Amino acid sequence: MGMSEFHGFKVRAIAGREIALERYAGRVALVVNTASECGFTPQYRGLEALHRRFRDGGLAVLGFPCDDFGGQEPGSDAEIEAFCRRNYQVGFDLFSKVRVRSEPVEPLYRWLCAAPGFAGPVDWNFTKFLVGRDGAVLGRWEPGEPPESAAVVAAVTKALAAP
Repeated sequence: MGMSEFHGFKVRAIAGREIALERYAGRVALVVNTASECGFTPQYRGLEALHRRFRDGGLAVLGFPCDDFGGQEPGSDAEIEAFCRRNYQVGFDLFSKVRVRSEPVEPLYRWLCAAPGFAGPVDWNFTKFLVGRDGAVLGRWEPGEPPESAAVVAAVTKALAAP
């Protein structure tokens, strides 16, 4: 699948056009399934803070809205995008709503959830996967781990320092 399996996936941007993840080759990616009506929704703030702090160093935060858990992402892509920009000033990349647990599972998420050492289904909104510059999964945090936590920041910093 090209340079790495991760970079071979194609996904749909929230505005509707298809995006090849190859555009993130050479960058570190934090992939997060998001929701607008979840107890963890304020994590958008921490994700945006990470984005602003590390984007110039090579971090890309990728938000994938998902309605698989408790119907907490009922809106259209346009409504979700407006909500994120208005309430959390989200500047990181958002994608079209996907399924991460219910069929048909988004192929990217099928792959992430099978990553050696980090395998297992996504159990709730705001599960975070860290993907290195080479497309390998380097970390996974469950929803209760805030994006700005010491563990996440340390892993991001380490991934950005790697060649």
